[in-house]
Amino acid sequence: MKRLLASVLLLVVVLAAVLLLRGSGLSSRQLPAEPAELVEVDPAAAAGRLAAALRHRTVSHFDSADLDRGAFLGFHAFLASTFPAAHAVLERERVADLTLLYTWPGRDPALEPVLLLAHQDVVPVPAGSEASWAQPPFEGVIDGGFVWGRGAMDDKGNLMAILEAVEILARQGFAPGRTLHLAFGHDEEVGGTGARAVADLLASRGERAAFVVDEGMALIEGMVPGLERPAALVGVAEKGYMSVRLTATEAGGHSSTPPRHTAVGILATAIHRLERAPMPAHLDGVTRSLFDYLGPEMPLAERVAFANLWLFEPLVRRQLASNQGTDATMRTTTAVTMIEGSPKDNVLPSRAQAVVNFRILPGDTSQDVLEHVRAVIRDPRVTTEPIGTPSEPSEVSDVASPDFALLQRTIGQVFPEAIVAPALVLGGTDARHYGAVADDVYRFSPYRFGPSDLSRAHGIDERIPVADHAAAVRFYAQLIKNAAP
Repeated sequence: MKRLLASVLLLVVVLAAVLLLRGSGLSSRQLPAEPAELVEVDPAAAAGRLAAALRHRTVSHFDSADLDRGAFLGFHAFLASTFPAAHAVLERERVADLTLLYTWPGRDPALEPVLLLAHQDVVPVPAGSEASWAQPPFEGVIDGGFVWGRGAMDDKGNLMAILEAVEILARQGFAPGRTLHLAFGHDEEVGGTGARAVADLLASRGERAAFVVDEGMALIEGMVPGLERPAALVGVAEKGYMSVRLTATEAGGHSSTPPRHTAVGILATAIHRLERAPMPAHLDGVTRSLFDYLGPEMPLAERVAFANLWLFEPLVRRQLASNQGTDATMRTTTAVTMIEGSPKDNVLPSRAQAVVNFRILPGDTSQDVLEHVRAVIRDPRVTTEPIGTPSEPSEVSDVASPDFALLQRTIGQVFPEAIVAPALVLGGTDARHYGAVADDVYRFSPYRFGPSDLSRAHGIDERIPVADHAAAVRFYAQLIKNAAP
């Protein structure tokens, strides 16, 4: 017995030593960033121009009849008058009526261009919610060190920062070595037909971009347990999108003589089954890459876990699944969003319907989702059909490419305190339309977001710190200089 206990103890000691050795030996994936002379920015002046941009109510709508075309044309005129040096060097085209495509010709036309994206449109402010804002959503107020207004975070901050950077570089006499394209969609929030049109136009001209940078992820602070430094998350892929309509039918009639299960009851059972059986979680792909980059920068306990996923993966997955934000990085999510039944409380519904929205993880497909739904519901009384055309997950951009390294070094030059890591974008962006013209499509907004900021984009009190906007201008100017010297 003593020999057995001694052997077990020895095995435990050896295992612990191996785990600690692997954890302490994790190599950092951060690249050295040589010091750079960043452009000078007047934070107050740049914030003032962003505030003015927010006063243009470029709201997009699914019904094009509701679109205020004049607001977009007024915004176009505002950009031209606000950035005269930029517009003197840029060639401007209108695509799909209101999307803007700018081209800054490079000295060497043989080099593939760089494509920077942003979008002009903003989501509506729900009627009656204006009084809940600290500042009116469309007045572009600067107060307390912030620029307040709908679109500050999503996505006029990026759009204005890009043009601010070009304006500064143009005034300095900078001439890019490679061509630079700026594409500013007009309907990203409702599908991105403008972005698709630009991608098709570039493809028809035989152009292929070296890489693309769009919105998507940001510098996050205080949101990764165990990580004391800001994390600059670069989206290297985004989820797909699919909604499925569930329909249950039964005989209608009066509620005084109901069947054992009404159409609503049948539908409720189907919904319950779907929510109890989400699609499988996977700690691989982009999510695994995220922790490959963050793991070496974390305390020893976390490094040990991430270096030994062969042992700790079930524990890590369980921990990630306990939070709805991190759980969404591991699986195709299931969200029941709409339901309808009888029009009156004493009438049995002859039909009940629900809509379930799925955000599809790279590696899964819309067909996988549909098969999963039918297998889980397993009730012939409930029919399932996709709504519209599903959007499949994007391709995953290469983190080993020179383009990712260039972006990583640029972030390091402007935000030296940040840890750069690839990540998965859970929503949709215009970037997904550009896979046909670029292998490397990245999604990064150079703004800092903390836990309290998560509800602001598309929500109440959308705002951007004045200092952050100036840093974003420096980032885009440095990115252009690094990518097109």
